[in-house]
Formats: sequence, C-alpha cells, structure tokens
Amino acid sequence: MTQELVNPEDSLERQRDKLLKIATVLMRRVEQGFSDQNAGYAHFQRAVMLEEQVRNRTRDLERTLDLLNQANSQLTDATIRAEKDRANLSNAIEAIQEGFALFDAEERLVLCNSRFCQHLPDIQARMEPGLQFNAYVDMVSESRHLVLPPDVSVREWRNQRKDKHREDYVVFNVRLIWDRWLQVSEQRTPDGFTVMIHTDITDIIRLERRERERMLDDQARLIRATLDHVNQGVCIFDADHHLIGWNQRLSSLLAIPAGRLSVGARFGRLLDMIGERVQFAGAANAETLRDWVARETERPALSFEIQRGQRIILDVFAEETPDRGFVISFTDVTSEREAIRAMVQANETLEQRVAERTLDLEHALADAERANSSKSRFVAAASHDLLQPLSAAKLFLSSLEEGGASPVQQRETLQRTRNALVSVETILASLLDISRLDAGLAAVDPAPVPLGLVLNTLADEFEPMARAKGLQLTIVACSATVTSDQIYLRRILQNLIANAVRYTPAGRILVGARRTGDALRVEVWDTGVGIAPEDQQSIFREFHRGSEAADLSEGVGLGLAIVERACALLGHTVALSSEPGRGSVFSVTFARAAPAAHVARARTDPARAASSALEGQIALIVEADETLRAALAQQLDVWQMEVLDVPDAAEAAALLGEIDILPDLVILGIHRGEGVGQLDGLRAAAPQLGTLPTLVIASDKSLELRQKMERRGVEVARKPIDPDALHRRIDALLRPAISLTG
Repeated sequence: MTQELVNPEDSLERQRDKLLKIATVLMRRVEQGFSDQNAGYAHFQRAVMLEEQVRNRTRDLERTLDLLNQANSQLTDATIRAEKDRANLSNAIEAIQEGFALFDAEERLVLCNSRFCQHLPDIQARMEPGLQFNAYVDMVSESRHLVLPPDVSVREWRNQRKDKHREDYVVFNVRLIWDRWLQVSEQRTPDGFTVMIHTDITDIIRLERRERERMLDDQARLIRATLDHVNQGVCIFDADHHLIGWNQRLSSLLAIPAGRLSVGARFGRLLDMIGERVQFAGAANAETLRDWVARETERPALSFEIQRGQRIILDVFAEETPDRGFVISFTDVTSEREAIRAMVQANETLEQRVAERTLDLEHALADAERANSSKSRFVAAASHDLLQPLSAAKLFLSSLEEGGASPVQQRETLQRTRNALVSVETILASLLDISRLDAGLAAVDPAPVPLGLVLNTLADEFEPMARAKGLQLTIVACSATVTSDQIYLRRILQNLIANAVRYTPAGRILVGARRTGDALRVEVWDTGVGIAPEDQQSIFREFHRGSEAADLSEGVGLGLAIVERACALLGHTVALSSEPGRGSVFSVTFARAAPAAHVARARTDPARAASSALEGQIALIVEADETLRAALAQQLDVWQMEVLDVPDAAEAAALLGEIDILPDLVILGIHRGEGVGQLDGLRAAAPQLGTLPTLVIASDKSLELRQKMERRGVEVARKPIDPDALHRRIDALLRPAISLTG
C-alpha cells in the first residue's frame, strides 16, 4: 500500500511529507479506538512500522540532500573557474596581433578575435559563434574586398578554398583590394578542431615586388626609351629568340600597332606580322631571315631590302650580338630609291643632265650609304654595350634565385648587379646626349658662367678617383667668367678630366685656364699613354676606346664624342696635342664674358644624417608609373621621410581631404607630352599645394619646360635621377637657399 500511495518519481522531500501524513492519520485512528478488535492492534503495528520507515527514509533524504548541496557547490565553483578560464582565453586570443578563429569538429565557429576578417569589413560583423565553415567561405568569396586571381570565377575560388580546408595543415596568400595581401594558415588539432590565423603580409609582398621589379622590369622600358631617339626602327632579341626591346620607329616603319609588340614575343610572330605587310626584294625572302636566325653556328651580318605598300622601301640589317642574341634595324631609304628612279627617267631626255645628275646622285648616295653604315654600326655598337651589362645583371640575379649564397656573397652580387645597371644608365644618358646633339635638339642656354665654380666642383668629384689611382690632380683656381651653357660646360670639362684619369696609369694631371685675347682656353694636361697621330681623329668617334679600357667600368667610348658635338653646338673650339708615351693635352676655347652675380644652393652630404632636413618631413609623390612611384617612396622611406604616394591629381586631392594633413614637399612625375599642364592640373585639384616646395621629375630636357616650371617656382630634375642628386635636390628645397660667392 505504501508503494501505491507514494510515487517513486517524486522528490525525496515530497515522499517524506506523504509518509509523515500517513503515519499521523494512522496514529490518530489508533488513539481514538476506532476498533476494539484485533484489527485495530494490527493497524497500530503497521503504523509503528511505517513510522520507522519514514524515519529511515528521512535520514536517507537528508544524506541525499547533503550530497546534492555539495555537488551544487562544486558545480558552481567549476562554472566560475570555467568562465574565468574562458575570459582569460578570450583576452589572450584578443592580444594576438594576427586574426584568430577556432572551428569545432562539426565545422562550426567556436570563437574569434576582433582582428579576424578585419580586412574584410563587409563580413566581419557576421562572424558569430555557430557559423558554419562553408558559410564563412561563401561570404569571403563574395566579399567586395577580395581580389580573385586572373581567370578564376567566384565558384572556382570557393571550391579551391574548400579543397585546401580538407588538408591537415595549409598556408596560402589571398590578394585584397588596394594592393593588400593576407596570409591564411590552417591547422587541424588532434580532436578535430581547426585553428585559423590571418596575417597581414602587405609590407613583405610590396618590398619583395619593389626589389624584383626595380632590378628586372625597368630594363625593357629603359632600352625602349633610349632606342626611341634613334631614327631607325630597331628590335632586339635574346639568345632564345625572344623580343627584349624595340622602339616606336619600328612600329611606324612597319605599320605594326604598338599593342601587338610585347616583351617576350617570339621572333616567328614578328616575322609573320612583317610578312603580312611587306614584300621582299631580290633573292631574299622570309625564309632567308628565318634560316639566319635558326643558324647554330656564328651568324654573319645580313642585309637586304623590303618594300611596304607602293613606295616605302626599307633597308634591313641584321647582326648577331655577343650573347647569341641579335639586332635587326630597319632604315627608310625611300628617298634614295626615288632619287635613283628620277635619275633613270631623266636619262631618257637629257644625256648631259643625266651625267651631271648621276654624279650628284653618286655623291648623295655615297653620303647616304656612309650615314646608313655609320648608323648601323652605331646601333650595333650601342646594342652590344647595352646588352653586355644587362646580360651580366641577369646572370647575377639568376645566381641569387638559385640560393645557397652567404649574406656576404649576396651583398656582393647585389652590388655587382647595381654596378651593371648603373653602367646601363650611363650608356643611356650618353646615347641620349649624342642623339640630341646630332639632331640639333639639345636644349642649350648660353649665359655667363663662373668658371671657378665649375672647376671647384670637378676638383671635389675627381680628387678621390685620382688619389685612388696614385695620381696627382691639380686644378688651378680661376675667377674668369665665360659664355656657355652651364650644364654642357660641366659635361665637357668632366669628360676631358675623366678621360685623363682613365688613361693615365701614373704621374699627374693638370687643369688650368689661359687668356688668349678675348677668349679663354681651358687645358687638361696628363702624363698618360698618349695618342698616336693616326688615331687622334678617330678618338672622337662613338664607342672608340683606348686599349687601356678593357671593360665598361673604364667607360663606353662616348665621352669625347659628346665633347666634340657639344663644342660644335656651342661654338667652342676643341683641340688635341699628344705624343705616345708622354701624355696628351686637350683644350677647349671659350668666349670670355663679364662676371655676373649668381646664387647657388648649398651642397648637402646625404650621409650626414645629423645635418639633413629630411627626417620626419612629409612628402607627397604624384606619379602615374606604379614602379617608379614605389621606388621613390622606398628611397624616401630610407631617408626617414613620411611618404604619401598617389597616381594622379584626383587621388591626391581626395587623400589630402581625407587625412587633413598638408605635406612639406610635393614630388610630381611629368611624362612625355604632358608638360606644365600636369602641374597646373594638380594645383587646380588641390589648391593647398600651390605654395609648397615642389620638385618636378621629367624626361623632357627642353629649355622651354625648365623656363615654364621656373616661372611657377618649381624645381626640375631630369630622368633618370641619381639617388644622391635626388637627396641634394630635396634637402635644398627644404632648407633656405645659401648664397655662395667667389
């Protein structure tokens, strides 16, 4: 009966209460004498037994309640410790610099810190515990901050990402907008959880890319910019028959759209394009040129003619380079051929005039052929001297890629690579000077120039070089003023002194000026190897070097050619007196001028950081070319300047409006054909920049551009600019001008 009245599923307190109530009722019925018969006594006995059971059950219930209270207390303590441990874990994860996330064995997000997905702000707020991993991948693939690889769709990227997740350990990079990069690493734990780390590697990627692009990608652009000044169409191929350089003249002569020419294109592709537009003259044809290129042995020079359209005739000259590459030049000889046809037509009417015209034509043709041959040799020699240091630089970089070198060896290899590229830059600058001088396009500005300032500067420049060779260099002070272009005057004297230092193995070099009436003759004496009489005219030709100059570090044979052309352009007289084994005397005669007041900026040594005004200054770089902009920004960062770099005026105005900070200096890159319009456009978009010190870096070396920029209060530097020269320019702009006298 007890089992029927008491439900075992009730709590112990409820069962105890029921038993006490039953015992009370039974005791009351016994006390009232409900029955005098034996049944009453039996009820009494049962009540006693029930009371004993109630007491036992009560004791058991009390013990159970004590155990339950102890368990509840322990559970409360464990819960507090767990919450504390969870808080400590969250704080530790939040302190990590990288983004951190943990997914459980069922691919659900357990927790993540605030840095996780901070580079994807459109999905960061949706990263809540319980989010499935596949849903996370779907959100990332559709984020507007993600940049997919070329030719990869959102669906393909999503599937590839999920495939990576199946691996126990994986690391990969993801590209984001604004040229940012994120490294994602995943690792599976023994209990099936997945730990994911997001690391911002933008600075590392940019640094590696700048170093790689600075040393490799600019080579084709530099060659192409140089060759654009040559009147011939030129294309250069490497030993694997890949196109590595060409000029705009090639596109115009062959009517090939510039977009169809690209670095790395195979020779066969170019030949196919040529075959579509021209007809081969004489016995030569496309197969002739193809067989010449495919020849395994040394290739002899190849020359033939082609015709484009009805009247344009091109002379083609192909020659092998030392590294088994080759150069092909195209020269427009239409005028010469038309002159020949005109002579033939005149022959039918007037024999006498034919004879006279034939004689004249022979002279003109001879001159044209000599000019053509000279240009061909010039281009071939220039290509050889350009390819030689470029090939060396490529080999040095290849050795670095293979690895295994010690840090010291790596630094030496990088220095050699830099020296090779400096040699290329020197050749390009000299080629540009000669091209302008030959074409009469050199920008000269004859004016009174204090000769003493130029000589003092050259003395500082060459004294260490002479001392390193054990030579005594003496440059006599001079207070005279001459009429010349200041830039080319320095180039003339610089080349003459450099030539003396190069070819003087021992002894001394003396530089001084003599008055000769109304003129002033500057003489450079040396005790060098001397020049034989039969060689004294040829030394002024391009790429002519003495036997003592064995490699490009000893010059490329353009210095005296520049001296002769610059003197001819400015009306200066250059003379040479030499005797083999006893030395040489080069002299240049200038017209004297009345002294003029002048102001020059103080020269600053970039190595003296204590005196530099650059540290902490803010520079705004506006340059459309991403590679050049990155190189400038990196160089200014080395000088501890703060750099803001944008591609155009619109982004410059937007950036300044956003950060509300005015820079200390503006550096503006001017590209060919843009001129002062680009500067005016920048100042119109951001008027607050109009009063700031501004340095314009331009490839245009015309006097007109320089004068227009000076009227706007802007300094002009010419491309390519040397880092030391750039430092001096910026330092001078950020300092007050210092007047120099004497």
